[in-house]
Amino acid sequence: MSLHEIALTVNGTREAVSVPAGMTLLELLREKLYLTGPKEGCGAGECGACTVLLDGRPVTSCLVLAVEADGKDVRTIEGEATDGQLSALQRAFIDAGAIQCGFCTPGMVMSARALLERNPHPSDDEIKEAIAGNLCRCTGYESIIAAVRLAAERGER
Repeated sequence: MSLHEIALTVNGTREAVSVPAGMTLLELLREKLYLTGPKEGCGAGECGACTVLLDGRPVTSCLVLAVEADGKDVRTIEGEATDGQLSALQRAFIDAGAIQCGFCTPGMVMSARALLERNPHPSDDEIKEAIAGNLCRCTGYESIIAAVRLAAERGER
């Protein structure tokens, strides 16, 4: 098995790792960098549980090869908190009751983060479109939409 040397920035920290050609970004994050926020749900890019930001764009990390992240910036849910304090977006999810089992929450937050960074005042339809690739079995989505709206109202970016 041949290994490839890659370097990427993950949550602000430069990482240099050796990865096999077929390793996914999700596997790299979870198995080599021990960042377990991104979850493996379907393994086919359908559920959004593994969503991370790759150069600021939300991607399902189960479909991105680790070697494709070489030289790029990756942000996971672990990069949301600062000095042990939840981000305003994470706080809005709590305040709006948008967290139940929590399995989808990291991917939802990362999709919402990407939306708010490009559009600080999204409409409900824009919020729905931004989270469309993320499945939730518990909340019925209304509380998630309310959380993103609340974060936008609070000026979260």
